[in-house]
Parts: sequence; structure tokens; C-alpha cells
Amino acid sequence: MEEVTRKLLEECSQGCKMAVGSMNQICQHVTGGRLEDVILDYREKHEEIGKKADELLETGGVAVKAPGAAATAYSWLSTEMKMRLNDDNSRISQILMDGCNMGIQNISGAMNQYGGASADSKKIARELVQTEEAFMKDLKEFL
Repeated sequence: MEEVTRKLLEECSQGCKMAVGSMNQICQHVTGGRLEDVILDYREKHEEIGKKADELLETGGVAVKAPGAAATAYSWLSTEMKMRLNDDNSRISQILMDGCNMGIQNISGAMNQYGGASADSKKIARELVQTEEAFMKDLKEFL
């Protein structure tokens, strides 16, 4: 597997894992209803995209990595601090939208940086960006 393809797939895989972890963490604070349904729907979509990236990595002989411990810890602590200040559905939506924006920037940047990656890896990256954009759009109703 070419290095640029591997790097793009790793970005997608780790981004999906970070997103799923954040959604799991935030679901503990959701007051139920439609917001929880939206989060669970997008968590499933992120799991599916992450699985596609992981399968391509494994097919290419690359071991799937978990997100870095420092990034995971920072994300968890940051979310917990924000939730302690205010854990209503509006705040939850804002936090998730911030995460979507970060994901869009990271994956879009990786797509530009690793432009020579395989068509399959680019397709997964585009799907992830489109999912993040749709998630942000669906979260707007809860602001």
C-alpha cells in the first residue's frame, strides 16, 4: 500500500474512532428525544465509515491504530469541562458541531496533502466529510 493512501486511510479511521468516542461520551448528557436519535444515527454512520477504512488498511497489510492517547485524553477532558458548565441540548449540539468542523478540516486537509492516494481511500474520505457536513446540518435544529 502506498504511503499516501495509508496516511489518508489512517486519518479517516482515527477520525471516525475519535468521533464515535465523543458521541458515546456526550450521549451520557443528552436529555433524550430526537437529539439522542440523531447522535446515535451518526455514530453508526461513523462506525461504518471507520470500518471501511480499517478494512482497506488491513487488506493492504497495515495494522489499524487507535487514536493517540494525548488527543483522546484532551478531547475527553475538553468535552467534560464544557459539559460541566452547561449540558443542555443546545450546548451538546454546539460541542458536536465543533467536532464536525474539526473533522471536516482534518480530513479535507489530509485529502489535499495526500492527493496521490488511491481512489478508494479518497472515496472514504469524501464520504466522511459529507457525513460530518450532514451531521452539522441536522444538529442546527437543537441550537
